[in-house]
Amino acid sequence: MAVPLPSVKPTLRSRFAMRWYSWLFLAGAIIYGVAWAMHWDDRGLLWVAERFETPTERLQSVWLPDYHAVIDAKLLPGMEKDEASDLAYNPQTKTLFSVMGKNPFLVELTLQGDVLRKMPLNGWNNPEGVTMMENGLMAVVDERQHSLTIIKVDPQTQQLNKADFPSYDLGPSKDQNKAFEAVTWDKRNQQLILGEERPPALFTWKSDGSQTLTGDKQKLANTELDMRNLSALTVDPRTGHLLALSADSHLLLELDEKGEQVSFMTLLGGFNGLKNTIPRAEGVTMDENGTLYMVSEPNLFYRFEKQAQ
Repeated sequence: MAVPLPSVKPTLRSRFAMRWYSWLFLAGAIIYGVAWAMHWDDRGLLWVAERFETPTERLQSVWLPDYHAVIDAKLLPGMEKDEASDLAYNPQTKTLFSVMGKNPFLVELTLQGDVLRKMPLNGWNNPEGVTMMENGLMAVVDERQHSLTIIKVDPQTQQLNKADFPSYDLGPSKDQNKAFEAVTWDKRNQQLILGEERPPALFTWKSDGSQTLTGDKQKLANTELDMRNLSALTVDPRTGHLLALSADSHLLLELDEKGEQVSFMTLLGGFNGLKNTIPRAEGVTMDENGTLYMVSEPNLFYRFEKQAQ
């Protein structure tokens, strides 16, 4: 008579082990999602590419890795509820102009971030972009009204009325709530460069620097804007390279004349002389010496200078 073999009772995997693997999978998915959303893979590739740039190529660019904060999160007094939205440098007065988006007004600042004067913007709803053009003219973009207005500011200006200046319709955007937010004057090419916030996109509009724009805006193709949103733009007057700012990605990106990425600067605490992460970087500009200036919501001012290597 055959003796039955002893049965082997299967060992069940413990609930703890299953939970452990589940948590590991979830953590991996979250890390991947954040990396994808923040474009860390692109930043990593650009960081590697930066290592192969020659000294000559670095000298011919802005080269953002060399910049260091010399004024870090200086408060703009009395503007806690106004939301600093953009920044422009005036080479004639050697001062800065910033627009406030929530309570519309234009403020003039020193290069150290001290307030010189405030000018109400009557008729604007949500001014988000500002840039200096020629002969004291400035272009202001209102994101909510989908308009670009070219204003004139002089030392006697105390307030500005939108109805007194020519305005241009920027037309519809893919996301009307995240429409045109950025603008900068490209003197070399005699054009304004406009930026949609989300999805990030660039447009140009020809002008001779006066209050007249020629034709209609044209979309720029094949431009590498690897960022979650586009907050502001500025052109380096020395190289002609474009700097694109993203509040959501905590990033300032340098693009050459072909629209290709050259260098970048992270806006996280512990990098480039920043003690803390810039909360929401909304404006950037550069002067003729290559000094960078930024503003962040709600009312923070930053100045970056290139360090000698």
